[in-house]
Amino acid sequence: MVGIRPLKKIWLDGRLVDWDDARIHVLTHGLHYGYAVFEGIRCHDTPKGPAIFRLPEHNDRFLNSAKIYRMKIPYNRSELDQACIDLVRANGIPETYLRPIAFSGYGEMGLDPTKSAIQVAVINWVWGAYLGDGVDQGIRATVSSWMRMDSRSLPPQAKCAANYANSALAKMQAVSSGYDEAILLNGSGMVAEGPGENIFRVMKDVVSTPPASSGILRGITRDSVIQFLKDEHLTFHRTDFTREELFTSDELFYTGSAAGVMPIREVDGRPIGTGSYPITKRLRLRYEAAIHGKAPEYESWLTYTR
Repeated sequence: MVGIRPLKKIWLDGRLVDWDDARIHVLTHGLHYGYAVFEGIRCHDTPKGPAIFRLPEHNDRFLNSAKIYRMKIPYNRSELDQACIDLVRANGIPETYLRPIAFSGYGEMGLDPTKSAIQVAVINWVWGAYLGDGVDQGIRATVSSWMRMDSRSLPPQAKCAANYANSALAKMQAVSSGYDEAILLNGSGMVAEGPGENIFRVMKDVVSTPPASSGILRGITRDSVIQFLKDEHLTFHRTDFTREELFTSDELFYTGSAAGVMPIREVDGRPIGTGSYPITKRLRLRYEAAIHGKAPEYESWLTYTR
């Protein structure tokens, strides 16, 4: 991980402002109470110029997260899509990560967020591989002692800033123990997801991933991979699996906008499969072709910024 290099502009409350002028007050309500929803979106260079991957789907989820939290975002989906396009154009960086975020602003303090106006921003920056360059050899993961939060505590289907305190605890524990990433179990002891990624299992050429009922966030990259599995004519199930089934998998991999499609070579000191993960590689090749505009069948997933 590296520090964020400042770019020219940030989209804030309906207009492009200079990077250094995009400021909020220290009494911003969302800063104190975690009342914020956000997205993580990738833009990639393609033969036709910069293209944002699955932009409408991301902003639909953004608005749905806000709806779950009774947050009234003062922009519709088309306006948010255009804000992302305008920002990529203004900063002139084709390979970039975009972060739309809505939060309760400076107003009244106290738990009730409805007395503070909602502010919306879109930021982009240059962000390489989130889990490093381990795509060839895979990464090392550990099952966290921190449980994925239950839907009776916080809604996991909303991409809310407050949820990521749970993720941060799992991530810090994994890294401090010498691992690259964590795997969280839910309250029933079944596998849920990574701190910022969905997880897939391969066993005897059957691919599975935990269902929404396991307490996951429905990932956009997860949804893309499910389509790839259909196109590869592979058997696929949305089903729960156990911690022990992680250890005995032929392959495991993470998916996410930040992480891409990343193989897991080891869980808690146990090597996964033979280390060759052929199905993961097939899916990653499809993903890389799709995001870089080299797969005509997925052209509809790209929003070009020129």
